[in-house]
Amino acid sequence: MKRKKVAWLLTVGLLVGVLAACSNQSGGDENSNESITFSWLVYDRPEGKVRTDWEIFKEIKEKTGVSIEFNIVSQEGLTEKKQIMIATNTPTDFINVSMQDAREHGPENIFLNLKQYFDRAPNLKKFFDENAEARAVATGADGGIYAVPVLEGDVEGKGFNFVWYIRKDLMDKYHLQAPKTLDEFYELLKAFKQREPDTYPLTANAIVGDTGLYTTFGRAFTGIHGFFNLDPETDTYAFAPYHDGYKEMLVFLNKLYAEKLLDPEFSLITQAQWEERMLTGKSVVTYFWKADMETIIDKARQAGNAEYDLDVIPMFAADGIKPYQFSRPVIGGSGLAIAAKVKDKERAVKFLDYLKSEEGTNYLSLGIEGKTYMIEDGKPVFNPEFGTSPFTVLRKDWGVWYDQITLNNALSREVWERGLSEKSKDINARYAEFIVPAPKQIVKTDEELELEKSKLNNLNKYLEQKVTEFVTGKTPINDSTYREFINQAKKLGSDELLEMYNTAYKRTYGK
Repeated sequence: MKRKKVAWLLTVGLLVGVLAACSNQSGGDENSNESITFSWLVYDRPEGKVRTDWEIFKEIKEKTGVSIEFNIVSQEGLTEKKQIMIATNTPTDFINVSMQDAREHGPENIFLNLKQYFDRAPNLKKFFDENAEARAVATGADGGIYAVPVLEGDVEGKGFNFVWYIRKDLMDKYHLQAPKTLDEFYELLKAFKQREPDTYPLTANAIVGDTGLYTTFGRAFTGIHGFFNLDPETDTYAFAPYHDGYKEMLVFLNKLYAEKLLDPEFSLITQAQWEERMLTGKSVVTYFWKADMETIIDKARQAGNAEYDLDVIPMFAADGIKPYQFSRPVIGGSGLAIAAKVKDKERAVKFLDYLKSEEGTNYLSLGIEGKTYMIEDGKPVFNPEFGTSPFTVLRKDWGVWYDQITLNNALSREVWERGLSEKSKDINARYAEFIVPAPKQIVKTDEELELEKSKLNNLNKYLEQKVTEFVTGKTPINDSTYREFINQAKKLGSDELLEMYNTAYKRTYGK
């Protein structure tokens, strides 16, 4: 009798264990609202510091039972903090990392392999099933998927970030016309200088990067954005200085510098100095983020210049070069990962899956309906009380559209642009013809990464230094000096890097 009872108890115990396992595999809905706290690394944005009382996270907790404990660092210290956490395997439960770090360190048991949980994470599975680029950049060498990349742009490749600013009030005052070619652009700068002798008409907030002087004019003369990038005309990677037009760019910028049409401190300028030049009229033309235009206009008017106004001029390029800029990339370069050592892996993945749901996405990207946004004609629009630049209020007071937290910047931007002023909508329409889809990210092997790490930084430093010397006249521009420039670039690895980028691009996307 005792044997039968023991056998019966063992059977019941096994059955309970099986049922519990099945319950866990289905997602553990019965425990989904039990309280749990996860840590999350973030930094304080200039618009507003991270807060513990953001209402969206209170609502998210009600829906999921998950509380977030933010680990806050300065913006300047963020990169180093991540590097230390990865090196010591001590990341916070949730952490935004570069997709490269996710691929490289995920297999080292630093980040959780999300792919193992797809049967319990339908939103994550759907996202990666429908986004080949996202899957490519999130997949480690072992086949695991280690982070959810942030969405940055629309799949149609129409959204963009940058425009040519110009002082419209001065254009009207002097009866000047918007240029459509490089020659006309040069003549426009000369016209401003003649009428405003104390002005250095053209300025830039940097020399490299998306709004950098060398990037902007390098693209106009060669069709290549930056030193290395995909050529949209050939769908292959190119090195801009190898193009004949790059030497022409140096001559052009040197002429602007010599004639005092270019800010003489262009290579040293800070963001604050750039803004001061544009606000005071020390400079009147620049290439910058379109989202900041109306804010700068408001600042100038509040400072007492009631006539101050900015508009855009068309993009322009050298003969034979199509003027363009890349759209926002669809898949961003960073994404949200879960620490492999997280205390409750199932709940962590379930929470991340919720954040990728429509409801979770709306909280992080839009906020709370009726408070931060409302529905008009079936589509969300941000609260008009937040003005034409709602991101400041959204980030500061609500934690919405906050870097290192949101997973869908594309949705935030789409809704923001829906509520733009008529002027901003007109600018978007005028620039539509210049936008081409951004290059997809490439996935590099360990050897390719090692090559890039060993070569690219030194090469970039040399290029920036030497181009600056050419532009400022410290090094004369002639066939001999340019040949030396190219030869030194080759010695520093330009050929090897170019071959690597094309090989990796073709391998990643089967080109």
